[in-house]
Amino acid sequence: MGCGSAVDRTLEQTVEQTYPLGPTADIRIGNRDGSIRIYGAPVAEMKLKATKKAYTAARLNGIAINVTAQPNSVSIETKFPPKRVAGFSDRSGTVDYVLVVPQTAQVSRLELENGEVLVEGMRGANVKARLGSGRLFAHNSFGNLDLAVTTGNVALVYEWWEPAKFSVKANIADGNGFAFIPSDASFHLVAETPNGKIDNDFTEKEQRSGEQPTKIDILVGDGSEAGIEIRATDGNIKIAEANP
Repeated sequence: MGCGSAVDRTLEQTVEQTYPLGPTADIRIGNRDGSIRIYGAPVAEMKLKATKKAYTAARLNGIAINVTAQPNSVSIETKFPPKRVAGFSDRSGTVDYVLVVPQTAQVSRLELENGEVLVEGMRGANVKARLGSGRLFAHNSFGNLDLAVTTGNVALVYEWWEPAKFSVKANIADGNGFAFIPSDASFHLVAETPNGKIDNDFTEKEQRSGEQPTKIDILVGDGSEAGIEIRATDGNIKIAEANP
């Protein structure tokens, strides 16, 4: 009876490459639709896995992944076929990236228009990530993170805490911010949402009132040099305390 399975079957094509990369190399990556996942590790190379998906062979072959790699820098650009006028019938495809890179490398540009971003295990260097629509996760990253989402959510998750000097700045235009932080952490916390509310587990019980604030600026723990800023224009912010 058909059921449309032949029409809607997704075609896939995967590319895997390894490039030598120095510990302080600069990484730049751009994508339109799909995902970008970057994992920091104690390695001296970059392992790249890119999976292209589309509904037709022509569209799949029309997606180009251009990599320019040198020992101190890597640039990855994704080229898609032009979108059709009718948005509903456009099937120009997606690309899912998985990168394993030196944990002290710098990510000076990570841009994704639609989809999901993950930054995990980065330390020391700067990471600048921009997402148009979707979800952005930062997991156990003790580096300087500059994160921005136009429409969607940001989640900062730390399963343990490392005393170090680093900063995390997350800006959300339309969406919610969430942070999951161990109870023994020490950091400077700034959170602000003019059109939402903030729920903060690190506020002392005697300081809590029935009304949830729209802005907080506090020191948690012994006031170490780590800093976390979460700002949402339209949305809520939740700071959750978790036992290590």
